[in-house]
Amino acid sequence: MKILIRSFSYIFHPLFMPLAGVLIYFYISPRFFNAEFVYSKLFATIIMTVIIPILSFYMLKNLRLVQSIHLKEVRERKWPLLLSSMFTLLLIKMIFDGYDVLEIYYFFVGILGATVAALLLVFFKFKASLHMMGLSGITVFIIGLSLHFGVNLLLWIAFFIFACGATATSRLVAKAHTPIELIFGFFLGATSQFLVFTYWI
Repeated sequence: MKILIRSFSYIFHPLFMPLAGVLIYFYISPRFFNAEFVYSKLFATIIMTVIIPILSFYMLKNLRLVQSIHLKEVRERKWPLLLSSMFTLLLIKMIFDGYDVLEIYYFFVGILGATVAALLLVFFKFKASLHMMGLSGITVFIIGLSLHFGVNLLLWIAFFIFACGATATSRLVAKAHTPIELIFGFFLGATSQFLVFTYWI
């Protein structure tokens, strides 16, 4: 049972949440997009949010700035979060402009805000849960899409609410976070997406 519970930490790793948000958007959006356009955006997202961050992690590990991918120590989070902010900013500036895909543009603006907030907390020696930040962010984003497009996305919303609970339990079982760190992470991810609602809904 413990193996199943801990698996949620890997299945819903924060590294995959931006890509999941983009995939869900293109899947449920009633707007027409050329297939080549969609594939190019997905490819760029994979490169900037998954592949480059993984390569950056190994670079940081070789430099002994981080010890493991779990980033257990608060000080280890500084460089990964700083680099993540830079990669997200590049996506906003170069890949998802506010004209072609307004919804995803502000989705990443929200992600950037949450990441910067988590980085600032590091300087106060506090580690907000990045798992909860990613999951709550995508949950609120889907709620926004439901309101924006006027479509019923209750199954998606229910799925990610379940994922939030299961992943929070997983992080507690692994003793990776305290309840307050999980709450802060959830708050950062949800609030950052909620604050940009007025710009695209």
